[in-house]
Amino acid sequence: MKLDKIRGGGKKGFLDGHLLIAMPSMPDERFSRSVIYICAHSDEGAMGLVVNRRAQNLNFPELLVQLDLISRDQAIRLPERAASTAVLSGGPVEPTRGFVLHSADFAIENSTLPVSGQIGLTITVDILKAIARGEGPDRALLALGYSSWAAGQLETELQANAWLHAPATEDLLFGTDQERKYDAALHMLGIDPVFLSSEAGHG
Repeated sequence: MKLDKIRGGGKKGFLDGHLLIAMPSMPDERFSRSVIYICAHSDEGAMGLVVNRRAQNLNFPELLVQLDLISRDQAIRLPERAASTAVLSGGPVEPTRGFVLHSADFAIENSTLPVSGQIGLTITVDILKAIARGEGPDRALLALGYSSWAAGQLETELQANAWLHAPATEDLLFGTDQERKYDAALHMLGIDPVFLSSEAGHG
């Protein structure tokens, strides 16, 4: 995956830094009730991270131990901010690859992709070490795997009303209640989830 290629030579796409919110009629059950943060979007395609689905049976301290970044003894002494960092299932592509989405107060030279003025994306293990030391970004989440679209594919899905889209907020992105993010994203658009569900399949 070449983020720079998707970025179209560094130009921002109109969905960069926005949320995709799955409609109830979403045909792909892997994305049912999903909220996806778009990290890169251009004529070349799109890439994003599901931000409301927890990774199964894995938390941040355990992940650090599995990666041999800390010992099991150190895992119980992590700074609170590190210990509570969410580990999410970012999408079906390369599910063992990690992506850290974080506030823009932290960056690693030549490794952090600025998605918006407030949000960065870093893929190197150095950011995990920084978080473990309590020196990382103020707010962060780790996504395992990602979601991607080929050229024109996302635009087609939007035209077919598979997704709604909305500007992202840090509070929604980094909120700890993953189960409420879908409804919260709809409320940002002024949509009552109950009404939307009741209308699904009608018309």
